[in-house]
Amino acid sequence: MKEGKELSKTIKQTFPVTGMSCASCAVSVESMLKAQVGVQDASVNYANATASVSYDPSLAKPIDFKHTIQSIGYDLVIDDTSEGELEQLKENDYRQLRTRTGLAIALSIPLVIIGMFAMNVPYANYIMWLLATPVVFIFGQQFFVGAWKQAKHRSANMDTLVALSTGIAYLFSVFNTLYPQFWQQRGLHADVYFEASAVVIAFILLGKMLEERAKSRTSSAIKKLMGLQPKTVTMLQGNTSVEVPVAQVKIGDIILIKPGEKIAVDGVVTTGSSYVDESMISGEPLPALKEEGTKVFAGTINQKGSLQFKAEKVGGDTLLAQIIKTVQEAQGSKAPVQKLVDKIAGIFVPVVIGIAILSLIVWAIAGGENGFTHGLLALITVLVIACPCALGLATPTAIMVGVGKGAENGILIKDAESLEMAKKINAIVLDKTGTITEGHPQVINTAWNKEYDAALLANILYAIEAKSEHPLADAITAHLKNKGAGSVTITNFQSTSGKGVSGIYNNVTYTLGSYDVSAISIPPVLKEKAAIWLKDANTVIQLTDGKTVLAVVAISDKIKDSSAAAVSQLQSMGIEVYMLTGDNNETAKVIAAKANIKNYVAGMLPSAKAGFIKELQKQGKIVAMVGDGINDSEALAIADVSIAMGKGTDIAMDVAKMTLLSSDLSAIPKAITLSHKTVNTIRQNLFWAFIYNLIGIPIAAGILYPFTGFLLNPMIAGAAMALSSISVVSNSLKLKWIKI
Repeated sequence: MKEGKELSKTIKQTFPVTGMSCASCAVSVESMLKAQVGVQDASVNYANATASVSYDPSLAKPIDFKHTIQSIGYDLVIDDTSEGELEQLKENDYRQLRTRTGLAIALSIPLVIIGMFAMNVPYANYIMWLLATPVVFIFGQQFFVGAWKQAKHRSANMDTLVALSTGIAYLFSVFNTLYPQFWQQRGLHADVYFEASAVVIAFILLGKMLEERAKSRTSSAIKKLMGLQPKTVTMLQGNTSVEVPVAQVKIGDIILIKPGEKIAVDGVVTTGSSYVDESMISGEPLPALKEEGTKVFAGTINQKGSLQFKAEKVGGDTLLAQIIKTVQEAQGSKAPVQKLVDKIAGIFVPVVIGIAILSLIVWAIAGGENGFTHGLLALITVLVIACPCALGLATPTAIMVGVGKGAENGILIKDAESLEMAKKINAIVLDKTGTITEGHPQVINTAWNKEYDAALLANILYAIEAKSEHPLADAITAHLKNKGAGSVTITNFQSTSGKGVSGIYNNVTYTLGSYDVSAISIPPVLKEKAAIWLKDANTVIQLTDGKTVLAVVAISDKIKDSSAAAVSQLQSMGIEVYMLTGDNNETAKVIAAKANIKNYVAGMLPSAKAGFIKELQKQGKIVAMVGDGINDSEALAIADVSIAMGKGTDIAMDVAKMTLLSSDLSAIPKAITLSHKTVNTIRQNLFWAFIYNLIGIPIAAGILYPFTGFLLNPMIAGAAMALSSISVVSNSLKLKWIKI
């Protein structure tokens, strides 16, 4: 439920907030939290109802935050409530809201019928008074309680608007029911608005119910991720297997995974082999082969084989738990545009109250014999229509859906700012090793001297490299093992720095080292092949017996299959692509050509990469850096948008604002497209939220009456207010079905 992260003396925790009904509620909670002693920063997200607080634990305590927030009519959940319990609390609140809404509508229907068609029925006003009272003061109680608590702190929010509008309509109607002669003596009719006060509350409750239902769908990505982890696991204890809750699994425990089961925690395979569907974490459609020594991750699904693995990361440390935490934090973070919206929401309610009072005064002075009645109606309608819910939902709902959409596509977005910024990228810097290339050397070709037994040479080569500690030795032994090579007995193994390794088999000394065209006799076929491989920027090594070259092997850090297509796609989007590498110029040139990259720099130190990005930024470019290693962390920290490869180092992923779980460059154009779509959705939402209020408030005040005789009914205003919030959330939900 809440996360703590030490940063010197400050810790950061996220708490669920209950009772918020609009954007200005979130602003009130945020300002109260920020005012607390020891709080360095606080951010409240209305859409997912959470408060993120950075504070000094020696000066402030969560219980203090809770009491402060309770004093203004809301609540903070500070105990260790599980996600499941929180969901249950939300579900219970939703059911209560649904019940109140249903009863309010049930009583409002006869109210409207009497108010519209049966005003002359005996005791009609008293019947309406009887029907309206429970709607206003029982089902609408939350608005009056909230408004009172806000008033005690000289603040105002949506509850204030609703309580004022419906309360004034109700009291005005009660007065006219009990003392109709006050108006009749002045030649006016004693109108009542019981139906308006009740129907407005019914519509607002209906709008809140539909809004809550829609908002719950914006966080479906989190629910899907949480559903990936099984509740129990099969643990091996000696020769027996025991089913235990996943919470009891400890590091070092051996877990058995049967065909079709979900993997519960992160670990390393100890026995067995199988293919595992990792698509929900990496976005890769093809199952990954898992055998002894390979890693498995929580939330992935085993296919046909059985596996045993040793638990390495459990609970909140698993990759799945970290993904969930990152997505939650990102969904709760604020895009830069949201800060402006928060400021507007903070002053919006007082301004609306001012406009409503001004409408009443103008109508009373200039409205003729029915001026006060019309003015009162205008005041009520302005207060009803101006609820800033749509404004508060415009940005965070789009961010929540956008971040969730990214997670479903293997793009882990850490904050809303990077999601908003990604659409502005016009230069992208790629590290070579592990980003454009696979990041680990592989044997791509071998050639054998035909005058010798190739199978025996392969066995000798395998035996020598099995004893070697050279970085390329693993690539050669893995390749030869796959080709069926076996080991032979090698004696007098020696490793000479800079010259290679050697060993004796059947009294012959075999040496393995870098290809040397001038050293000894080389068969023409091997010489020709080695020349081609070297031209293609491969590393070539040779096996000799002191007289002639027996074999040549080409090793390369292969370019990823998707790299060239991804680079072309980025270039077609108008983005300049640069490749930076610490490798030599010849290798860099070949890799750049294969990846369709025109701009590249070789021989770069880590600090030089950061300097290169600064130079691009000085030219006015919005720069994204993509890397996977510790050596990229400085450059990632400086870039406008930092992107880490999911198979890279933890440091790179900690620094970066986005992580591509599949380590596939084709996810970068997807992330940029997602940014475009999300920002466009935010703009659409804000446009409709502002336009709705800019048009709605003057009409509610009665600006059209002198020209058309039209006055907006408070009931219609209530329906329009509810509809505006639902339309904004629905527009955000469209992001779930876009193709990126």
